[in-house]
Amino acid sequence: MKILGIETSCDETAVAIVENGRTVLVNNIISQIELHKEFGGVKPSVAKLAHEEVIDSLIEKTLADVNLSFDQIDAIAVTLGPGLVMSLLVGFKKAKELVKEYNKKLIGVNHLFGHICSNYLESDLEPPFICLLASGGHTQIINVETYIKYEVLGSTLDDACGEAFDKIGRLLGLPYPGGPNLEKLALDGNPKAFVLPEGKVSKYSFSFSGLKTAVLRLVEKLPENFNKADLAASFQENVTNTLTKKIISAANDYHSKKIIIAGGVSANKTLRKKLLEQSPVPVYMPGLKYCTDNGAMIASAGYFLKDLNQDIEMLDVFAKDPSSIKLKISSRL
Repeated sequence: MKILGIETSCDETAVAIVENGRTVLVNNIISQIELHKEFGGVKPSVAKLAHEEVIDSLIEKTLADVNLSFDQIDAIAVTLGPGLVMSLLVGFKKAKELVKEYNKKLIGVNHLFGHICSNYLESDLEPPFICLLASGGHTQIINVETYIKYEVLGSTLDDACGEAFDKIGRLLGLPYPGGPNLEKLALDGNPKAFVLPEGKVSKYSFSFSGLKTAVLRLVEKLPENFNKADLAASFQENVTNTLTKKIISAANDYHSKKIIIAGGVSANKTLRKKLLEQSPVPVYMPGLKYCTDNGAMIASAGYFLKDLNQDIEMLDVFAKDPSSIKLKISSRL
């Protein structure tokens, strides 16, 4: 079964074709990083226009890359949320057009579920497992019981870890996107140079706002020529220690035989190294190209959701009230 996946939740226009939820036939992404650099973050109106400019040609290219036509596509999966509403609507409206024109099945996908499914790409991984989902907008520990049934054990109470990376990156004067550039800077720093606080929250919850404030106050006290690499490394050490400790604790408590990570922060090499070294059970990680937002993970998710009843009339509500349809889709998993 070949599914075409469309992802436009934020600042990447992504289209992919995946067979049977695992085999990636093609995965194309157009990044908007250069467009948003001058704003120091994603500007929704700019993101929307950029998606609209390229989505048609990217879909055509994706089909042409593997010499397929819509006649050979079985269904179209599209991200419904969470994300930037203006961006999400670009992908949804395009998917709706294609479904009606070519008489295909439309599958709505929760973006976070898509990140979980990134681990199924080019892999034989099967549930159950404990998942750490860490991205710019979310930080969660999830008990994944089956391909479509999961329970969120804990979430961030304020900033997501990826958001904290980006904010500290900006504080250190790094260009957008702050998170990846902070990781690069940390390579030259001493992770034990600064002792930073850890959020005091419940076992599976996260809080990074206090850490962010502590770094801000520290920077205000330090001389202008302080070693930014040391502070970046110390910040990264603090966050990855917290993530590693909590996901391993959850795996132990739930007697899980596998740990997986997903989301943009799952590309962080320090986090990957710590989990591989410290986890008492096997750790599964998506390929680096599947950590950030991509169409392949949405196509994979579509495959595992294909048997759920999602009629076009219900999905049509999304255009008027994205928050309501997002919750309906989420509750079905």
